[in-house]
Amino acid sequence: MRKKLQLHKLACIALTVTMVGCTDLKEQVIDEVLGSNNSNPENALAAAYGQMGDATFVDHTNVFGLQEYSTDEALLPTRGSDWGDNGVYRAIHEFTWGPDNSLVTNTWNNLNAGITKSLTAISTINGKADFTNKKLFLAEARALLAFYTYHTLDLYGQAPYRDPYNANAQVEVRKAATAIDDLIKEMETILPDLANLKEQSTHNGRFTKQAAYGLLADMYMNRAVFKDRYATGGFNFKEAAVDNNGTDMDKVIYYTTQIINNSQFQLESNYFKNFDIDNNGRSELVFVVSQNINNLRGSDNDFAYMPMERNQKPSPNNRGTNAVCTTPQFYHTWDNNHADPRFSRHYQYSDGTWFMNDGSDTSVPASSKVANSGGLPWFHFNRGFQVGQQYGPKLVNTTSFEMTAANRIKVIKLYCEKNTTLPVDFTPELNFSDPAQSQFSQAEINRGVRVFKFEFDPEKDNSTSNVDIPLVRLGGMYCLRAEAYFRNGQTDLALADINKLRTTRTREELYNNAPGVALTALTEQTLYNEIAFETYWEMQRRKQAIRFGKFEAADPGSAKPESKPFRRIYPIPQSTMDATKIYQQNDQY
Repeated sequence: MRKKLQLHKLACIALTVTMVGCTDLKEQVIDEVLGSNNSNPENALAAAYGQMGDATFVDHTNVFGLQEYSTDEALLPTRGSDWGDNGVYRAIHEFTWGPDNSLVTNTWNNLNAGITKSLTAISTINGKADFTNKKLFLAEARALLAFYTYHTLDLYGQAPYRDPYNANAQVEVRKAATAIDDLIKEMETILPDLANLKEQSTHNGRFTKQAAYGLLADMYMNRAVFKDRYATGGFNFKEAAVDNNGTDMDKVIYYTTQIINNSQFQLESNYFKNFDIDNNGRSELVFVVSQNINNLRGSDNDFAYMPMERNQKPSPNNRGTNAVCTTPQFYHTWDNNHADPRFSRHYQYSDGTWFMNDGSDTSVPASSKVANSGGLPWFHFNRGFQVGQQYGPKLVNTTSFEMTAANRIKVIKLYCEKNTTLPVDFTPELNFSDPAQSQFSQAEINRGVRVFKFEFDPEKDNSTSNVDIPLVRLGGMYCLRAEAYFRNGQTDLALADINKLRTTRTREELYNNAPGVALTALTEQTLYNEIAFETYWEMQRRKQAIRFGKFEAADPGSAKPESKPFRRIYPIPQSTMDATKIYQQNDQY
């Protein structure tokens, strides 16, 4: 059994449900099991952690949707009769979202629930007499509050707060321009009370010193944006740090180095191992959303399920949903770089069979079985960017694939499930009939290169997963440090970090485990591309695009228009504005 959050008590579980919207920070605790105790510090802290995996950072309609669908890395177009939904998904990529968009509302509500549960955890822990781990639990709860608040400020420019040490405190609103410094001070204050990873029974699903270093590095990298959100002449990345000890970029370098130089973290040679079903505790993952298919808490398979076509079936019980793709612009940044080990990887079965996905496959062994399924065969699709005609198994019935005479899984050319004469041919170009709308006819539903970065977990159903979702990852720390070096004028050090990533990753045995090729020079555009090659599909692209001045640019091939700086943050949801007067709507919304 995989090691998970360890704050849950198997015989005593409380589910915390935020009530009365997101504005008054009141909550009601519902005891699901006799004997549960809502004043138990472990339960309160577990609820705060649990909110990360309760859609917030694992579902495509929350942080992922707002951070990725608004960029060149991902979009969710309407495909024939599917994914219309009153245009809520297309609006994020077409930059027509408003305060009533459900993705905007869902993400706000879930981040606010995280703030609420963190405040409750702080209050509960602080209100108890001294107990073992009190200082540690309190530090983790405070760190989670800073974490949820930071993401809310990043996306919405403001966030609610109520003093957890004062029962009569009123709700106040934090604004990004001033609150970013307070958050940094808070994180630096609590650092001594956090445990090092793997000490005091911690693991990477808990907020440790190393998780704090990663969060502080990200805070300092984006501090200039928070302070001058609508800047039109660039951002001041070299402002004096909060403690006046160096600049923002110096702090990014310092905090990322604390992780990079920590011997317990190592870059994976197989890049995709970071996103496998068995990625729990892997050496590159600093802080994650812990996921496990069990009855204690939810999990989500969206990052793998959403790009896969409905006729791509990892097992007879599973399928994709033919939704999300990448844009031509982002796909073509990989031109002449398809040998990069992060671009794609073929799967090899235990008997040595490689799934080539190029029309040469006739069968693969049926020896791979889905966990806890009673022996269902498991077909493994390749990873990374999937382009062109796709191949795979044919479903015979609910428990069987079509087999060969040798009892191997037969591999055939795939056709779309909802247009059975249309090949599953993922085209780089989207070619929308109306360039201003990301909408396909039923005859065009196969378009768009798909991203199979996260492994599809077929154990239970299409919507659950054992894959831990990385929030702070060693590869991302190298990217942040490289960017900070570059902005400091230390281009040689930035190039060294980028090349460390490129050359440490290796291809599969099919290509003799060849390492990635080092660059000889680094420009701003190259750096921007390289950061995305390492961190795509990890909820980072919007922040990167804003920092590099790319967010407003039009992308005619994907229905993304030129936009204005006010779109760098999302509006406060209309439902919240209607329920309370404490917020002032963001500019031009």
